[in-house]
Formats: sequence, structure tokens, C-alpha cells
Amino acid sequence: MLTNFLKNYVTGKTGNSKSSLISYRTARTDSSTDYDDISENGYKKNVVVYRCVHMIARTIASVNWIMRKMNESHEIDEIIYKHEILNLIDRPNSNQYKTTFMEAAVSYLMLSGNCYVMAIRNGSDYNKPVELHLLRPDRVRIIPGKSSVPDGYEYLVGNDMRLFGVDPVSGASDILHIKLFNPVDDWYGMSPVEAVLGSISQHNAIAQQNIAFLHNGGRPSGALMYNSSLDHQKRNDLKNDLRNLYEGGRNAGKILLLEGNFEWKEMGLSPKDLDFISGKELAAKEIAMAFGVPPILIGSMADATYANYKEARYNFWEETILPILNLMTGELSNWFKVLFKTDLNFWYDLDSIPALSRRRESEWNKISSSEFLTIDEKREAFGYPPLETP
Repeated sequence: MLTNFLKNYVTGKTGNSKSSLISYRTARTDSSTDYDDISENGYKKNVVVYRCVHMIARTIASVNWIMRKMNESHEIDEIIYKHEILNLIDRPNSNQYKTTFMEAAVSYLMLSGNCYVMAIRNGSDYNKPVELHLLRPDRVRIIPGKSSVPDGYEYLVGNDMRLFGVDPVSGASDILHIKLFNPVDDWYGMSPVEAVLGSISQHNAIAQQNIAFLHNGGRPSGALMYNSSLDHQKRNDLKNDLRNLYEGGRNAGKILLLEGNFEWKEMGLSPKDLDFISGKELAAKEIAMAFGVPPILIGSMADATYANYKEARYNFWEETILPILNLMTGELSNWFKVLFKTDLNFWYDLDSIPALSRRRESEWNKISSSEFLTIDEKREAFGYPPLETP
């Protein structure tokens, strides 16, 4: 469905709207570059960012999905395990299954602050979606509307561009945009990576410094001092000899032989003086903090006991995974209701998550020990039918 704005945009008759679109796009020209930089230096070259994004995405992709029928009091009336929406999630397209699809969706959300899902309809059977595809965030541009509802989405790959319209009243579209909160942008979400760019740069710089230090045989830098002057040719010959004979890890441990009035002056600081390890550890903790991942889960050995790991894993679910799950399933559920014309809620099966067994045990103990509840009320709370009356 194309709005009048999109129809005019395609034909070139946009007037002031086209000018505002160009101005808007000009203001966002750095978005693709930012995403490329975050993906390259933040995800591909930083083990902490990679581990945090990978852990959150894999964890969310591991949950089981259900459909819920709610009553007028917004309570669960029935849980449905077989439905056409669940079938679509199980195999969203010919190249992905539900785990790879959800893992990619969450990874896009964590790295860019935005996730775009495209529905492909079959043209029959009430025009219901038959495939779901993820769009790379850096290729999507939002065409802003006059209210909080965008006029459409532009998807650009090379020179090929597609426009997706949005119903100006209901906001319905074949594109679902899931985003994280951004305090300075009305349309695009903010990635957790943006909050810790300094820590990521510090962590990468320390890693590069350590590599360079190892390449230098574990020796700090210094200066070769000569009490007399050298001509240009002798100076270059001396530099080349030192570089070939003593620089690099393969020459570590070699004895430096000096003749004449040469003197070696150490100018660098040792790793202990620079405190590389503690600086790298602090940067790693700040990155993990931004993603809501306990440092112990990404390999930090501080306070690494089984009890602490178990507690951290539970808190990771409670404070990080469940809020992201609620965001994504809430957005998907509202989108599916429009696409499939259903009143069922798409949700996740909380009872099937092993890491939250402590929460379920607490609820069971609380209900079981309640003296003001009858047996049938307790059975109903646990999902069992009432006892048969004699």
C-alpha cells in the first residue's frame, strides 16, 4: 500500500515533501558509515562486543514460542502450541530457521539499535505473509511523516531501491521496525555500542599495543645514541641493520652488539608501569555493563565461583534477556495481529526456560503454602483442572 506521499515520490511530484526528504536524508548520511564502523571495529575486532552480542542473540533465539489467547481481564485463557504464525517463525524463509532468524534479528538490534523485518505475502488466502526476511539496518531509510507514523521505508541495495508504504491511520506496513530508545532521534534507535565507543577504542588500542609489544620481542622501545655525527648513508645503513637483525618477535633474545661510541637508551615503559592488563579489564567491564551482561559470563575471572556464575546467569535473564524479549515479542505480536487478522498474542514460553527455574520454584512454594487458597484454586493457579466432586 502506497500513501499519496510515496506515489508522488515515485513520480517526482513531491514539492516541499521531497525537499524535506532530501534534507532528512542528508542529515543521516553518516548512518551507514557508523554501522560499518561499529560492525568492523566493534563486533568483528572486539572480542567483548562479539561475546556480548552473540550471547544475548543466542540466548533469545533459544526460547520456545507460543500463542496466547487472552480474556477481557487480560489474563491467559489458553496457550496454543500449533498455529500458522508459529509455523512461519519456525521456517521464516528458505534460508533460515527460527534460531538463525532470531539470532540475526537480535544481533541487528544490538549493533544498530534497529531491526527491520519484511513480510512477503502470497497474494491469496487473504493475502497472508508466507515469508519473513530481515533487512540490513544500514540499507534502510525511514521516510518521516508529519506525525509519529513514518510515510514509508526506503530499502537501497546498490542502485536497486524499493519503497514500502505505511498506512497513515493504523501504521500498518509490510515492514516492522523494532528499535531501542534514542534520546536524540525520533525515528532511529540507539545501539548500546554507541554508549561505550571510548571503551571499545581503549580495549582495541591495548590489544594492538600488546601485539606490537610481542612483535618487538617483549622489549620496550628505545634510542641508539652516538656521541659523534653520522652521514646520511651510514645512518640509513645502521637503521636497516638494526631492523633486520633485532626487531620483531623472531629476533627476541638476541644480544645487541654495539661498537664505538654507541649507547642504548631505554625510552619505553614496561607493561607493569603502563598497567595494560587492568586497563583492558576495566574497558571490558564497561562494555559488558552497556550490554547488560555480567562480566563473569564473558570470561572475567574476578569472583569466578560456581555460586556467583549461577547468580549472574539468573540476573542476566531477569535484567537483560526478559526486557529484550518483551520488547521484541510485543512488537511482533502487534504486527502479526494486523497481518493475520487474529486476536491471539505471539509470546515466549517462560516455563520452558531452565535458567528461570528458581523463579518458578518460588511461585510454586508461595502458592502451595498459601492457607487462604482452596485446593481447586491452587490447582487452577498451576494450570490443572479442579478436582472432581464426589
